[in-house]
Amino acid sequence: MSLHDPSTALIAELADRARAGARAMARASDAAKATALRRAAASLRAAAGEILAANALDMERGRGSGLSEAMLDRLRLDDARLAAVATAVEAVAGLPDPVGQEIDRTTRPNGLVLSRVRVPIGVIGIIYESRPNVTVDAAALCVRSGNAVILRGGSEAVESNRALHAAFVRGLTEGALPAEAVQLVPTTDRAAVGAMLTAAGQIDLIIPRGGRSLVERVQNDARVPVLAHLDGVNHVFVHASATAEMAMRVVVDAKMRRTGVCGAMETLLIDRDWPHAAALIAALADSGCEVRGDAAAQALGGGIAAAQAADWDTEYLDAIASVAIVDGMDGALAHIAAHASHHTDAIVAEDAGVAERFLREVDSAIVLWNASTQFADGGEFGLGAEIGIATGRLHARGPVALEGLTTYKWLGRGTGQVRG
Repeated sequence: MSLHDPSTALIAELADRARAGARAMARASDAAKATALRRAAASLRAAAGEILAANALDMERGRGSGLSEAMLDRLRLDDARLAAVATAVEAVAGLPDPVGQEIDRTTRPNGLVLSRVRVPIGVIGIIYESRPNVTVDAAALCVRSGNAVILRGGSEAVESNRALHAAFVRGLTEGALPAEAVQLVPTTDRAAVGAMLTAAGQIDLIIPRGGRSLVERVQNDARVPVLAHLDGVNHVFVHASATAEMAMRVVVDAKMRRTGVCGAMETLLIDRDWPHAAALIAALADSGCEVRGDAAAQALGGGIAAAQAADWDTEYLDAIASVAIVDGMDGALAHIAAHASHHTDAIVAEDAGVAERFLREVDSAIVLWNASTQFADGGEFGLGAEIGIATGRLHARGPVALEGLTTYKWLGRGTGQVRG
């Protein structure tokens, strides 16, 4: 991309402002950051009317362009959801400040004292789709962790994002923190995404939050370090030792509580020796879920559709689930290893030994025992808001909140030591 390209120039300008904002944020005290976030939460509440009106425009446009009900649910704001967004900002304000925390300390034989302390990453670029609440969640987490952020939301939420950003920054500046710390890319031109991805030296970290196509583009094109958030092809495995009542409660919630979230179950695995499989599949179908099964699941009756090969690797984000009957723990582990996205997987079991093996051997960012996959959420982990669920293995994994937005530096305190 040319240095004279308008998108490159735009991102360079935003990044220069963000760098100045990052320097100010790195100096900001714990109290100053917390106060500014509380002002931002109050500003969001005060601007509820204009924010919801902006969201209504996005919803109308989304319906006209044929967005699915699941995607519309991701886009939708109402009084309760907006109130929850503001409350989440206050929750982040109340969290311990990670900046300056000492990770560890050691004294070398020569008396040199070495310690590692948390510091902000600097300028973070966040590229996301659909969910307007990410505008506020990301801004709050970056502010609390002492970073500056450049936000690039999806075109489907453009009006909502602008209204949310304006309200948040009003509160931020009322709290005496710089507006440059939280900037929203003002254009929906896709070239701006490319400019962010190649802004090495200007943006320190890119975090994508969206579907597979977005994440793959970011990973393929980025010249900036990436903290990846992949899709949630999540499994619940019902072991032979599971109780019928718990399995039905956990499975229906995991799929149907909110079908459009990344923590929703997409594939149900049932132990061949569990006697209640037909009833569980029926309960899932009765909840309004379309069920697609392998041959063994279809043989249980209920008229469920045949699962195709692609179903096992699909994040539906809708009221659809695939079901496979597996040969015990080994069958479940093999299926998960072949098809999981390393996001969230769960087991329902009364046998503690079996469950501990599942927790130990499943290689996902979040692994649960006797709990719904819908707990894959930073708030439910006590982390406040989250930027996403990181599915990689480096830097941060699982819900990315304050600590995931810091790095560390080494401090050495000596008394005149030299190597000689």
